[in-house]
Amino acid sequence: MEITGPMLDRFDEILTPEALDFVAALQREFGARRLELLEARQARQAELSGGGMLDFLPETKEIREGDWRVAPPAPGLEDRRVEITGPVDKKMTINALNSGAKVWLADFEDANSPLWENCVAGHLNLRDALDRTIDFETGGKTYALKPDAELATIVVRPRGWHLDEKHATLDGQPVSGSLFDFALYFFHCAQRQIDKGKGPYFYLPKIESYLEARLWNDVFTRAQELLGIPYGSIRATVLIETYPAAFEMEEILYELRDHSAGLNAGRWDYLFSVIKKFRTRGREFLLPERNAVTMTAPFMRAYTELLVRSCHKRGAHAIGGMAAFIPSRRDPEVNAVALEKVRADKTRESGDGFDGSWVAHPDLVPICREVFDGVLGSRPNQLDRLREDVSVSAADLLAVSETPGEITETGLRNNVDVALRYLAAWMGGLGAVAIHNLMEDAATAEISRSQIWQWIHNDITLADTGAQVTKDLVERIILEEIAKIATEPGYDSKLFDQATALFAEVALDDDFAEFLTLPAYARMP
Repeated sequence: MEITGPMLDRFDEILTPEALDFVAALQREFGARRLELLEARQARQAELSGGGMLDFLPETKEIREGDWRVAPPAPGLEDRRVEITGPVDKKMTINALNSGAKVWLADFEDANSPLWENCVAGHLNLRDALDRTIDFETGGKTYALKPDAELATIVVRPRGWHLDEKHATLDGQPVSGSLFDFALYFFHCAQRQIDKGKGPYFYLPKIESYLEARLWNDVFTRAQELLGIPYGSIRATVLIETYPAAFEMEEILYELRDHSAGLNAGRWDYLFSVIKKFRTRGREFLLPERNAVTMTAPFMRAYTELLVRSCHKRGAHAIGGMAAFIPSRRDPEVNAVALEKVRADKTRESGDGFDGSWVAHPDLVPICREVFDGVLGSRPNQLDRLREDVSVSAADLLAVSETPGEITETGLRNNVDVALRYLAAWMGGLGAVAIHNLMEDAATAEISRSQIWQWIHNDITLADTGAQVTKDLVERIILEEIAKIATEPGYDSKLFDQATALFAEVALDDDFAEFLTLPAYARMP
């Protein structure tokens, strides 16, 4: 095992020989299976690109029809009516834990730019938070945990199976980013969490099949054995944020059943996955511009209702999607309109049977809590709402063409603008970025660039100007949007030059990059 990243202040407290031995043990045992599953993704993509279709799996019919349940809710996860998400920097760690949310998704994935410093310092922040020793001062303001207050339950999201940690190699090969993030948190914090009456809890991103969930379950079982942690202490919530996973929800719960904490509706990455999986299939899977795709679209309603039914049938929590609005301190009118949309979104989710939902900013915690309080009252969840009225077919999940909405130059420019701003911030070390009063992360950047790729390859005509979406048009718009951004305070030409080159690669090349974070990470030191 070799560490090639710099050993900054206190990094030796996380990257101990014992912790790295633990990372190496998991990598040696499970690394090959991980690569086989990534190859299986490519094979499945080839089938879909060749005319195949997604459907519920005949080979797992017995699981869907069987009588089984997941483990009961773990301590600290019984009530999840409000969950706040965010990266693992010091400020977010303190603000999230103090926010009044029931759960904090501590994110090493889409909301975290994987600079080496960010990844290792994040583990220091989590450990210090559990020890209640975390604090810092900036701009004359001191941030610290509220003394003696009940803090949000920490649930860590490691990187997805597709990502490496290039600064940690084993036998000359990069270690899985998933195993690196999981192992370091588990090694340093599992017993700390248990001592506090909770446990080591995780959110699992980008899963595409029940076999990938099985791999995680085997990792959990082995990790508990190696460190002498009681079996079943780990609980994991899986984000259903890929199109294939929507057809395997019950199977994913079954594979993790002793370690399962439910499923989450990862709406933004789900839309990206719809485009990615069927990008070669013409207009059958063509979405309107992203701001026009709401959760009331028929295929999105089918996805969320099936998620609630699948979870509650098995005694698992169903957690709703992100409210990404960032309140403005200067524009009360913008706030009023946006907050009403947040309230409507959470009202729909709570009415559909979700047990809780996500927000991106502490100011949204009270709204989400108020809405779910109105449905739950003093109950911790609504697992008793089985939603047996829901019947979702494969055709319902695949009904993308029924989505209302247009594709306009305004929407095209918004996609370009958001992607450029986000990628520049990501290359500079920020993974969660407030852009136009919305918290953007890698998922929304993925939608922006993949939509443009899809529009170019389907000869789309813009509804408001009549122009056809071509590479030349997008290149012109990129230059125009960069010129506008360059007039703003804090413009960094080096970062935006990198962002422009990266965006052109992932949005305009004939070959579709599976994840923009892969070529982006290759450019990162």
